[in-house]
Amino acid sequence: MDDFVRNKLVEWGLSELVEKFKDEQIDAESLRVLDDREIDNLIPKAGPRVKFKNNLKLLKEHEEAAGLVQEEQNSNQETVNSVQCEQEHEEAADVVQVLPSTSDTGKRKSDVQSNPSRLQSPAKQQRLSMPGFEESIILSDVKNTMTFVHARLNDQDKLSAFLKKKISDLETDKRELVGVFGKTGAGKSSLINAIIKEKNLLPSGSVNACTSVMTKVEANTRSSKYEAEIEFITKEEWKDELWSFRQFLDNNENQEKEGDDDYRDAVEKLSALYREEWKEKSSENLMENKYFKEIPEFLQSRRKILRCESANELSAKFVKYTRSDSKQEEGNEGKKWFWPLVKCVTVRVPNKPLLQHVTLVDLPGNGDCNKSRDQMWKGIVGDCSTVWIVTDINRAAAEKEAWEILESVSSLIGNGGECRQIHFICTKSDLLDDSDDLSRADIHDRIVIRNLQAKDGVRKEFNKRSKIKKHFTDDSFKVFTVSSKEFLKGKHLSPEETEITKLQGFLQELNDCHSETVNYVSGAYGILSLIQGANSGGVDDKKGEVCEELERNMILQLANINKKTEETYTAFEKCLDDGVEKSKGSYGEKLKSFLYHGKKGGAFHGVLKCVVENGGIHKPKNGTLINLNMKLASCLTDSIDEEFRKTFPNDSECGAFNGVIKTFTLNTDPLIEKYKNAELQLRFLKTEEKKMKAKLNRIIREQKKRVYSSLTETIENIMEEGYKKAAEFRGTGMLYNMRETIKNHVHSKKDMFEQAKNTMLEKLHSLMRDILETLEETMKEAFELSFKTDGSSLPDVSTELGMVKKCYDELAATPDDEVSLTGFADQVETAETWTQTGLPRGSIV
Repeated sequence: MDDFVRNKLVEWGLSELVEKFKDEQIDAESLRVLDDREIDNLIPKAGPRVKFKNNLKLLKEHEEAAGLVQEEQNSNQETVNSVQCEQEHEEAADVVQVLPSTSDTGKRKSDVQSNPSRLQSPAKQQRLSMPGFEESIILSDVKNTMTFVHARLNDQDKLSAFLKKKISDLETDKRELVGVFGKTGAGKSSLINAIIKEKNLLPSGSVNACTSVMTKVEANTRSSKYEAEIEFITKEEWKDELWSFRQFLDNNENQEKEGDDDYRDAVEKLSALYREEWKEKSSENLMENKYFKEIPEFLQSRRKILRCESANELSAKFVKYTRSDSKQEEGNEGKKWFWPLVKCVTVRVPNKPLLQHVTLVDLPGNGDCNKSRDQMWKGIVGDCSTVWIVTDINRAAAEKEAWEILESVSSLIGNGGECRQIHFICTKSDLLDDSDDLSRADIHDRIVIRNLQAKDGVRKEFNKRSKIKKHFTDDSFKVFTVSSKEFLKGKHLSPEETEITKLQGFLQELNDCHSETVNYVSGAYGILSLIQGANSGGVDDKKGEVCEELERNMILQLANINKKTEETYTAFEKCLDDGVEKSKGSYGEKLKSFLYHGKKGGAFHGVLKCVVENGGIHKPKNGTLINLNMKLASCLTDSIDEEFRKTFPNDSECGAFNGVIKTFTLNTDPLIEKYKNAELQLRFLKTEEKKMKAKLNRIIREQKKRVYSSLTETIENIMEEGYKKAAEFRGTGMLYNMRETIKNHVHSKKDMFEQAKNTMLEKLHSLMRDILETLEETMKEAFELSFKTDGSSLPDVSTELGMVKKCYDELAATPDDEVSLTGFADQVETAETWTQTGLPRGSIV
């Protein structure tokens, strides 16, 4: 233990931990890289542990802030030296990557010397020059203050317990997911590497290898190491897969193997893990522990953690958990690949502010036949706020696989998800045919023209895709032409022309901490106002009057929400009635087109066998996803898609139910003017109202996915029995028997369309009821505790309130943060109508 650690523990009021840290030999270096598990072991008591974690976090943030300017200066000087020493050397490519492309080498050099700041990346320049850099300091200071206040509150009374919970609820870990799709060889890995400036992180470059499992890339906020966390499927799941592989291979041994993607997929997975041994072993033998001795975590149902000092070292270690390699390279003949056992890999990269609140997810295109992997895949896809479709620029508009991927996920990310933007990214934009005889300027011009033509072609193709446009507007679709190679070396294009910087800027916007800071500081200001207001007791004589006005305002607002949600319910009911009628009239033709598939038999029996064995869904290794349940539910989903997008928009500022949640207000501003002694309590209610609306929007965002997916899920559940019966057939007549079984089951269960409609309406009704109840109960509790509870046991927080108010004023909330009062009086008639019905508050007709 060194003096630095001892002094810090004393400074933080944790001197009782000095001996413990001394015994564990914690020095300055190890202090900074302690993870949560190690801290929990060192400090078993919650109080000191919370204080320690918060102070350690602040220490890291302040050290990072203090060192950032020096880091920039060092980086600039190294860059200048490098450019002066060897301007054209290839190894200097990463250093000069932000210089404009020009043939005037002398001018480039003089520009660097006269203005080194030009060599700073846009992200770093923004952190140093924009308010966001200062906001991170404000956020840290306010969080530290609220931790201190939390520790001073006792658990003796209802108000203190309420306040402690409110302080805990201030902390939100907002993380934006960006899903990255693309076929093998499209350049996904190179793109991600270039954007986060880690060119050796994700393996790329082999035409024979492809990403086989979901891979998340995010910032490592816990240490300075490069980490990979590997999550495996369970032993039971792998045992079931082995049995299915064996059954499939045995039943198809006489079929055409070379052209069968499913056959090749099964062989590829087995060969990756077992090499050639699987051919002579039973599925039971292949579960022996000897095959998993390199990955004991799989047998123990634990996650495997890899930690390395560099991206290159980590990449070499985790590649066998993420990639399939159909052709073994020289020297790798006996190498095992563990990707068939992996559910997900999370790669964490140190010192990446761009990924602080953003996770990039490299996604396989169709999900997976393994149920837990598929469930995780669907969950991640549905949670993506942005989706990147990556394809080679050559024939990008006509690239069949890229558009098929987008169409297959459009309902999952659109009405069934929360995607606000689709970015269609054309890679390798620097590559030209027959460019050997062209000048540098001519190559540049031809690349720019070709890229503009590619963008125009992609946009035209998007406008033809009605299946995608049901879920997304033109404004939510953007096209980029990128070149990772040019971004790193800059031979013909400037960094801006490679459009990598545009994608970095987009991620920076997603990562922007402004809203997090404003929300946290605003909430803290409200809580401290309530504590100080409860201490002052100056509103005692007006408590009843204030509460009456608040309750009257709340009745008014709930009535308006009830009216809007009723209108939504009626609209959905009408749409679904139409969808049921169309489903009943068309399911026969849909079944016929699916079950006969334009073929008289042959290889289709194998496809249909996979469909019935997997609950109506087949995910071929290559090709389009097959989903009979979705096909049967298509008239229902088509009937409500437009209304659903209007009711639950992903990309609209007004929010769900035509903005009725956004316009909810207790109208506290006039009350603050009227009841000066109650100002502090009313300011708390104003911030609480804002937090409540944010919480409701999160609830709606999650629940609307379940409402939308309920149509297909109901069909899937009702069809399950028919699939099981059809899957039992073997031998002669198998194809005929499977077809007849499915047809008969659908005919006997044609009321399933009505059931699907009713299930969706029930879920919609439940969501609307939850919105009203949550609003009423939460806000009522807030203003009752604000005005009807004794605050004599609360600490004095006047100093803390002054400090946080100053931070709040500095942030200068945007006009959008102020609740518009327009139309407030016009809602009185609605409230009166509602109360005259005699229904209890919060009810749905």
